[in-house]
Amino acid sequence: MSNARSRARELAVQALYQWQIAGQDLIDIQNQFAEEHDMRKIDKKYFRELLRSIPKCIDELDLHTLSLLDRNIEEVDPIERAIIRIGTYELDCRLDVPLKVVINESVELAKKFGADQSHKYVNGILDGVAKKLRSAELNKR
Repeated sequence: MSNARSRARELAVQALYQWQIAGQDLIDIQNQFAEEHDMRKIDKKYFRELLRSIPKCIDELDLHTLSLLDRNIEEVDPIERAIIRIGTYELDCRLDVPLKVVINESVELAKKFGADQSHKYVNGILDGVAKKLRSAELNKR
């Protein structure tokens, strides 16, 4: 399941990037990805959740990162922005996903899709978000 979920996150980064850049309809993007990618090894339900839920609560998600960013969220590289928003969404709305998994998955996404060293930036931002949203979980470590 975790590998299928990791793949769902990978596709979600790409789909959210496309949405951010082109402003395309989310359903159209979802359908396009279903046609262009082999979805058999992907947690399709999780992919759809990320793609549909993140844009609905984007302002709330961005508020969690506002004080942690060194620039306006819209000035952050679009790939990094998508990864930060996925990680923030999981920290805020998917308490069933352990904090360590959220951070590790986000760092791996940044290493795979982001610019050189972007994983450090993503890690720092999401670590700050985790301190705000998951302090009880952090204190157990």
